Amino acid sequence: MPELPEVYGFQQYIEATCLDQVILEMDCTDPARLLRQPLARFEEALIGKRFTHTTRIGKYLFVHTDGEFVLVMHFGMTGKPHYYDASAPRPRFGHIRLVFDSGYHFAFENMRKFGWWDLTTSVDSYQLAHKLNVDARDLSRADFKAAVSSRKTAIKNVLMNQSITTGVGNWIADDVLYQARVHPLRLPSSLSESELDLLYDKLQHVIDVAIDKDTQYTTFPDYFLIHNRKGREYCHHTGDCLEKIKVGGRTTYFSPNWQR
Repeated sequence: MPELPEVYGFQQYIEATCLDQVILEMDCTDPARLLRQPLARFEEALIGKRFTHTTRIGKYLFVHTDGEFVLVMHFGMTGKPHYYDASAPRPRFGHIRLVFDSGYHFAFENMRKFGWWDLTTSVDSYQLAHKLNVDARDLSRADFKAAVSSRKTAIKNVLMNQSITTGVGNWIADDVLYQARVHPLRLPSSLSESELDLLYDKLQHVIDVAIDKDTQYTTFPDYFLIHNRKGREYCHHTGDCLEKIKVGGRTTYFSPNWQR
């Protein structure tokens, strides 16, 4: 699933390709599933308008127009943007498409149809209504420690709570815990001040590396757990086999002798 670093890349891609062009048409192959509001409302909000800039909060991308509305994109499990010349064929899974006056099209590729679009007139009100915290990159150390230490569930669940660490998903949470040597089932109340500080540092480190490497996971440093999540399930540090459990319904990898 696209997480904060992937959506950061999508944001850069859309800003480099889709701004300042008049939207002439919009179509959607499955409006009931992919649009949070009627297609006619999207057409009214977008056709004849231009995208001006973007805002990102975690996994949510807000694309501002020169009109009243802001387009909200959530990429679900397999969503991604695709900007292409009108002479090229429509992408197979480009279930939502915009036509620009520049002769280019924008497709929202969404193979498993878990991604969706919405509309809002205010990013702030949308953020409040959906209980999103500030983006995890902008979360201060003090706010992180205060929010985490008060929770009464497994630390893995806390890291994936979008009202705390907005934008963090499954692989990031696993890697943060692995690098901080914290077991995913530890309760926050059992964490020392130094462990909380280390968790915060590793959270920022994992996100920064992923963005710097353009989410090309094969180029991440060898000590990242993501290399060993599937196919090579052993610990980089100890050589022991990783264990796999479910935490909050999500598959979780950890090294039992490294993350006691």
